[in-house]
Amino acid sequence: MTIFITIIHILVCFFLIIVVLLQSGQSGDIAAAFGGMGSQTAFGPRGAATVLTKATTWCAIIFMLTSITLSVTASRRSGTGSVLENYKSQPAKTQPAKPAPAKK
Repeated sequence: MTIFITIIHILVCFFLIIVVLLQSGQSGDIAAAFGGMGSQTAFGPRGAATVLTKATTWCAIIFMLTSITLSVTASRRSGTGSVLENYKSQPAKTQPAKPAPAKK
């Protein structure tokens, strides 16, 4: 099951990258750099949702769900142990302190 979710996750990642790169910027011309947006909103006027924006939304939702699912299955599989629990700690080798030289 984990392999199936991983394959879905990778495919959604590639599809999400492609969909985001295919979208045009929101008023990306030179007038937008100087505030000539034609609207008082921070990110410009919101248009109708196109197929690419809907695909981006659904890909992002699927990406987040597969990410959470993979992290939960990985944490359940590993258990509650530590990565370093198999290594034995050795006591630090210390030498006795040298006495301070006598003052004359």
